[in-house]
Amino acid sequence: MHNNLLYSVEDNPPFGLSLLLAAQHLLAALGGIIAVPLVIGGVLKLPTEDTITLVNSALLISGVVTIIQCRGIGPIGIRLPSVMGTSFTFVAAALAIGFGEHGVSGIMGASLIGSLVMIIGSFFMPYIRKLFPPVVTGTVVMMIGLSLIPVAVDWFAGGQRGDVNYAKPENLLMATFVLVLVVALVQWGKGIFSAAAIVIGMMAGYVVALCLGWVNFESLHQAQTFALPQPLHFGLSFPIAGIIGMSIAYLVTIVESSGNFLALGNATKTEITGQHLRSGVLCDGLGSALAAIMSTTPFSSFSQNIGVISLTGVASRHVVALTGGLLVLAGLFPIFGALIVSIPLPVLGGAGLMMFAMIISAGIQMLDNIERSRRNGLIIAISIGCGLAVTTRPELLAQLPEFVKEILGSGITVGSLLALILNLILPEDKKATASE
Repeated sequence: MHNNLLYSVEDNPPFGLSLLLAAQHLLAALGGIIAVPLVIGGVLKLPTEDTITLVNSALLISGVVTIIQCRGIGPIGIRLPSVMGTSFTFVAAALAIGFGEHGVSGIMGASLIGSLVMIIGSFFMPYIRKLFPPVVTGTVVMMIGLSLIPVAVDWFAGGQRGDVNYAKPENLLMATFVLVLVVALVQWGKGIFSAAAIVIGMMAGYVVALCLGWVNFESLHQAQTFALPQPLHFGLSFPIAGIIGMSIAYLVTIVESSGNFLALGNATKTEITGQHLRSGVLCDGLGSALAAIMSTTPFSSFSQNIGVISLTGVASRHVVALTGGLLVLAGLFPIFGALIVSIPLPVLGGAGLMMFAMIISAGIQMLDNIERSRRNGLIIAISIGCGLAVTTRPELLAQLPEFVKEILGSGITVGSLLALILNLILPEDKKATASE
C-alpha cells in the first residue's frame, strides 16, 4: 500500500516511536522463533527445562543476530531491516538426528559443522546474485508470500485444521476486526497511526479478546522471571549422517535467504548487490554457529517481517535493530515472551493475512516490469504452480527418500530452484531477442 517509505533504511525515528515500531516486528516474529524449539522439544519429548533452554536461547540469539544483521560488524550483516530467527528448514534433519543415539547433542554438533556450508557459501554470493534476474526475483518474492498465506489463514481461523474451535464465527469476526482496523489505519491514518498500524490493530484486538475472556495466562504463570543463557547445555557430538543432513538444509537455506534478501531490497527500495547477499548470508551462517554453541537450533532471515515493512512503509534498520534488543530481553526475561505468546491466534491472523498478502503484491509489481513473453510466463507458472503444490499438499513428498524431502520440503525452495533452473535452460524467445 505504501509506494513511498515513511522511514527509509537510514532514518532513525524518535526512541518512543521506534520502540512501538520495533514491537510490530517482535509480534510478527515471536511465534515463529519459539515454534521451532517447541516442536523439537515436544516431538523428542525433552524434559521441560531442556525445552525452556531451547526457547530462551532461540530468543536471545535471535536478538543478537538481528542486531548484527541490521547494524553490521565489518563484513558481517546486510545492514538492512532483517529479523533473524530459528528456521523450520532444519526441523526434519534435527528430528532425524534427535531420535538417533546422539540425541540433542548431535543436533547441536551437526548444526555447528553444517554452518560452515553457509559461511563458505556466502563468499560465492556475488556470482549467485547474477542468477536472479527480475523474472526469477519476482517469482521468488511471490512464492514467499504465497507460502505464508496458509499460516495466516490458520491464525485467522484460530488454530490448526481439525481443531474443535477452527474457523468458529467468533474467531473469524475477531480476525476480520483486526484486519479492517489495520487496513483503515494504513490507508487513512497519519503519522504514528499509519506507521504503527499493525501493533495498534493487534493491541485493539487483544483488548477486545481480554474483555471476552479469550486470553490464556497459563504461559505467564509457568514462565521464569529471569533466565541466563546456557552455552553447551546439551554438549556437542558429530554424527556423520546428521552433518550431511544439516549441510543439505543449510544449502536450501542459502536459496531461501537469498530470496528473502531480494524481497527485502524491494520492500526497502534498496538495490541488492552480491555484496549485500554475501554479508547477509555470512551473518546467517555465523549466527547459526553461535546458536549451536548457545544451545538452540539454526537461523535464517524471517520473511514475515518483510510484510511488516511493505505494509507500513517503515524500513528503518535502526527500528529492527531495536527489535533485536527486545528479543534479547525476551530471552533473558521469559515472562516477557510469555506475555506476547498469550495473544490469541485470530488477533495475529487479522494482521498476518494482510502482511503476507503484501509480499505477494510486491512480487506482482516486480513481475509487472518484465517483458510479457511465453518464456517468462512458463518460468512464473511452473515455479509458482510446483511451489504451491508442495506448500498446500506437503504429503505429496511423503513416499520420497528423506534427503529428497529435506531438499524439497519448502514451497519457497521448490519455487526458487525451479525459477533459477528454468531461467538458465529455457531459450530466449526469438521475438523478444529480435526486438532487443
